[in-house]
Amino acid sequence: MSIRVLLADDHTMVRQSMRRSMEAEGFQIVGEAADGEEAVRLALELTPDVVLMDISMPVLDGVEATRQVRRQCPATQVVVLTMHADADLVRRALQSGAAGYLTKDCSVDEVAEAVRLAASGDVAVSGGLAAALLHQAASLPDEPEVSPAVTAREVEVLQLIAEGASPPEVAEKLFISVSTVKNHLSSIYEKLDARDRTQAVVKALRMGVIRLD
Repeated sequence: MSIRVLLADDHTMVRQSMRRSMEAEGFQIVGEAADGEEAVRLALELTPDVVLMDISMPVLDGVEATRQVRRQCPATQVVVLTMHADADLVRRALQSGAAGYLTKDCSVDEVAEAVRLAASGDVAVSGGLAAALLHQAASLPDEPEVSPAVTAREVEVLQLIAEGASPPEVAEKLFISVSTVKNHLSSIYEKLDARDRTQAVVKALRMGVIRLD
């Protein structure tokens, strides 16, 4: 069964291009929205698996639209696809419930992979997230000097995640299964008292558990 996708972007040509590209990848495009408010309304009406959401849209911006979609349609995931790559927007979008954050200079293959990951309940980000997270971490107060008992393998997993790798990519690099990667991430979240991958990476950076050169 194909993944059902709603496109939300205020540029008609962008939506048309994304429709062609996503349909060629085997996705079912169930609708198009030209602003954030319409994206929320159509998400409620059409219940897509994933919304591809732009950030800069009229009436309601993509961050607030993401928050409303996730609150009102919890079964629908949101992948942000935008021109903006600054740390604050990444943070706000992920905190609003986005399951992915991609910039529009990424490839169609990357968008397709992000949609598939989101539909399966995972998170995908552009490779540049590592730099954004490092910038974000630098503005946070130091974490207390604690030993979170993160294993060597968990450090390897978290380091690769911080560098922008997706769980399937981590699994391939470490020669383990994707389910094992997810188990490691669950353990990491518990040990670092983190609610998601972004917070885990930021905390680990501040603790010195992982590093970004």
